[in-house]
Amino acid sequence: MKVLVTGGGGFLGKAIVKLLLKQGDDVCSFSRNIYPQLTALGVEQTVGDLTDISAVIKAVDACDLVYHVAAKAGVWGSYDEFYRPNVIGTKNIIQACRKCAITRLVYTSSPSVVFDGSDMEGIDESVPYPDHYLSWYPQTKAEAEQLVLAANDATLATVVLRPHLIWGPEDNHLVPRILEQGRAGALRRIGKNPCLVDTVYVDNAAEAHILAAKKLSVNGAVAGKAYFVSNDEPLPLWDMVNRILATDGLPAVEKMISPRLAYAIGGLLENIYRLFKLSGEPRMTRFVAKELSTAHWFDLSAAKADFGYQPQVSIEEGLSRLQGWLRQGD
Repeated sequence: MKVLVTGGGGFLGKAIVKLLLKQGDDVCSFSRNIYPQLTALGVEQTVGDLTDISAVIKAVDACDLVYHVAAKAGVWGSYDEFYRPNVIGTKNIIQACRKCAITRLVYTSSPSVVFDGSDMEGIDESVPYPDHYLSWYPQTKAEAEQLVLAANDATLATVVLRPHLIWGPEDNHLVPRILEQGRAGALRRIGKNPCLVDTVYVDNAAEAHILAAKKLSVNGAVAGKAYFVSNDEPLPLWDMVNRILATDGLPAVEKMISPRLAYAIGGLLENIYRLFKLSGEPRMTRFVAKELSTAHWFDLSAAKADFGYQPQVSIEEGLSRLQGWLRQGD
């Protein structure tokens, strides 16, 4: 079977690629760059932009299944920076699937699409989208997710996965950010509440995508649905942060600020960055302040029942693997 993974050179995309190769699939990747590690794996790579419909069609053509993983992530930037790759890019993927008669599309979303700034404790997929977002990333991902779900019909089966806080060896986003700020002494606990938070080890997130695709078919049980994906081991947020810091020998976060102050600082910094058109991103935003002071853990009953998802790598084992990878880089 020939399979396309958009963003195959990214953190999650590469983990999905490796599992597909392991099961004997012919794998292609569509990204903006060529990745030497994919070349070494024998992966066919097409270079292009998701907003270029002709390039997307070229990549999708002759494939049997598409995993749309690529996206613009982050908490800061203009609406257009997020809208073009996340929404227009997803529209193009759907259009290309229809033009090339692809029958299965697996889309990678995020639990942030339903985050309204309050605690998410044991919630399932029935939770509605909020009326307002504090960041362009969840807003555009929600727009894209709804496009994918609406595209499910008698010719194209679609499914949406919402992995939460993916981490592990080769992470180029979450873990490096935590370690960098930990080394700089810039991390602060936000509030005293031990808010429980789900995360997901990268191999578990990738496996969920493979399992969902195997069950995906036109008019099948998973078609047209969204699913939360995590390690199913919610921990107090700062306990998890401190355990990641410990893998690199860094001290635990002790200093604290109040959620109200963090939110106010975030709003102030956002205004300063907009007013002076500063590069980079603020150290705090309103979205991040809310994310770091609320609970985020999910009911995985649907994923377990519908496509047999069970996390295979525990947080403890994942941290051990992360530590081993970090030591290799020393």
